[in-house]
Formats: sequence, structure tokens, C-alpha cells
Amino acid sequence: MTVVREYDPSRDLAGVEDVERRCEVGPSGKLSLFTDLLGDPISRIRHSPYFLMLVAEIGTEKKEIVGMIRGCIKTVTCGKKLDLNHKSQNDTVKPLYTKLAYVLGLRVSPSHRRQGVGFKLVKMMEAWFMQNGAEYSYIATENENKASVNLFTGKCGYTEFRKPSILVNPVYAHKVNVSRRVTVIKLDPVDAESLYRLRFNTTEFFPRDIDSVLNNKLSLGTFVAVPRGSCYGSGSGSWPGSAKFLEYPLESWAVLSVWNCKDSFRLEVRGASLLRRVVAKTTRVVDKTLPFLKLPSIPSVFKPFGLHFMYGIGGEGPRAAKMVKSLCGYAHNLAKGGGCGVLATEVAGEEPLRRGIPHWKVLSCEEDLWCIKRLGDDYSDGALGDWTKSPPGASVFVDPREF
Repeated sequence: MTVVREYDPSRDLAGVEDVERRCEVGPSGKLSLFTDLLGDPISRIRHSPYFLMLVAEIGTEKKEIVGMIRGCIKTVTCGKKLDLNHKSQNDTVKPLYTKLAYVLGLRVSPSHRRQGVGFKLVKMMEAWFMQNGAEYSYIATENENKASVNLFTGKCGYTEFRKPSILVNPVYAHKVNVSRRVTVIKLDPVDAESLYRLRFNTTEFFPRDIDSVLNNKLSLGTFVAVPRGSCYGSGSGSWPGSAKFLEYPLESWAVLSVWNCKDSFRLEVRGASLLRRVVAKTTRVVDKTLPFLKLPSIPSVFKPFGLHFMYGIGGEGPRAAKMVKSLCGYAHNLAKGGGCGVLATEVAGEEPLRRGIPHWKVLSCEEDLWCIKRLGDDYSDGALGDWTKSPPGASVFVDPREF
């Protein structure tokens, strides 16, 4: 008999780590990605407003953990509406919010798969979601992970919803150049919150508690790129604040924030051949010895490495993509100083600014898969209708707490 209960760190840590270790190791001779949660299995969800981790346990006298699942709940933007406050004013667009749950970290021991353990874990997590008022639940998985896709879309009632792209760029041994035509301004958390709420709060999946994200100790800052020499990029003291900036915006500008995933988890690529390891090391040695050549190098991904995550990417104007490229260069140098191996982000498949985001295709995932499910029918979405049936927008806000 399988019993599903809440994770207890005082007695479950060793069993959870054992399942993680058995699940992450791929077929012999093939590359696989191992995730090290730094001794804290709930590190990837503990920064969310509401979170829970469940474990599946079998046995009577000698009990064994054979699976686990993590989940969190928050309020996000799921659409937008026109708000007519006063007849004398123009129509303004306001966000529509919903309480959204996120499933991640589903693991079942290879020796206990196809026995309904995963299904039971999902259903128990969904029951907790509904008890806490969540209206929708979604998961992110790889298209190639047929077992996961079949479980959620075939047995659990989820539907394919969005297909964003995960873009990953290595952190080189040299610093990358940031265009001299651009000035990068770091905003304080209050000003960054103002910018995001005024400009991006109608973007799909935008978290209502963006202030909690920006003030989190893992948030390394929000950065705006403007043309050098402009009224906002002429030097210290020229930034007027986000509200004033958006009232009188420049022709082109861009923004992004950086999140330190390194202090929550580490990654490691396993199964690489000796030849691949030698080639990777050679590129690093050459890059470190001759940094002025600016040669692309492969970081040491064959032992635990950290990453920084870029989120809240946006901007306007004909040069916005170039501004984003400059911000990515700035973020790269920040990641290099932090000892990271890669820099990553996730954007909508149709995001117009993605052409400004440097990335290696071999490290990236061009089509991640998000599946969604409506939890119950005893509520009304008002002007929204059923979010699961809405068409995708050009952009999506990826919460760094859930990457």
C-alpha cells in the first residue's frame, strides 16, 4: 500500500535524496542533467507564498520513500480588461487575476513506476491546491518526456497550454563587451516594482506579489538600458523614477532582472565522454589564458555549477532588442563575478525581443511545454471565461521562484 503524506525534513531527507539520485541518472553513455538541491528539497518552492511537498511511502515495518512532488500557489495575471472609472477619462487596461498552482519536482523511483504512484501524488497535491483556493494548476515539462506528458494530459486532465523557450548561454572565462552606446541603470526594488506594475502587470503569468520577488535575497537587481547621451542616460542623477520615465519614455529602452539560482540548487551534466571533457577544458584554458581574443569557451558543466536566471525581460522601440543584448552582456559579467557556469532565461515562443538574447542552441530548449488544468467549476471567471482556452500572447512573465 502506498501512503502519501507531507514531507518531514527530520526523517525523510535521506530517502528523498536517494529517489532524486536514482531518477536523475540517465541511460549509460548518454548525457543527463543532475540537480543538486543543496540539501534542501524544498529550496525551489520555499520562496513562494504557499508551498507544500508530499512524499509517497510504502511498507509497514520497513518504510521506503518511492516518490515525491512539490507544489506552490500564487496569484497571477491571466488576462486583461477595460476599466472605465470616469467617463471623462480614456479607457484603461486593467489586469485580470487568478489564483494559480504550480506542480514541479514530481519524482517516482524507477522500480515503482507504472504502479499509480505518480497519479496518486498529483491528485493529493491537487486536493491541497483546491483546499487553498487555487483555480488553475499547471506544470512545465519537456516535449520529449512522454511519460510525464501522458500522465498529465492523459490521466490527470491537463491540456497543452503554452510552449515557451528556455535559452541558455555559457558564462565565458572572459567578460563580454557591453555596447558603449548604452547606459545601464540599476533600479532600487521600489522603483523596479513601479516599472513592472505600470508596464507589465497585464502580461500573462505576472505575479501579483512582484514586490516579494524583487525584495527577495536571491534577487540581484533590476537593470534598465537606455541610449547613452539621452536625457536619462547622461550620468548620475539623471534617472527620474519609473513613473516619470514611462510618462515620457525614450524611443527605445529595455529592462530585465537577475535571480541567483546558485544559492538554491546546482546542476551537473553527467555521462560525457572523455573527449568532450578534454575539448571543454581546452576551450576554458585558451579563453582564460588569452581573454583578449574573446573566444567562446565551454564552462566546467561536468561538475556542480550554478546559474543566474534573467526574468522580467521587456522593452519598447526599434532598438529594444539591441538594448536587451546589452543587458544580457551586463548580466553575463555579473554571473561571471558570481562564479556561475551558465546564464538562462525563459520567454514566450513568439517573444519579439528574444532575438536580442544570446544563447547556445545545444544548451537551450526551443520548446518547453506548459500544461494547464482548471480546478473545479464552482466559481466564475467573469470577463475572462476559461483561461485554459485563451490564445497565447506575444510575451509571458516567468517567475524566477519556479524556474
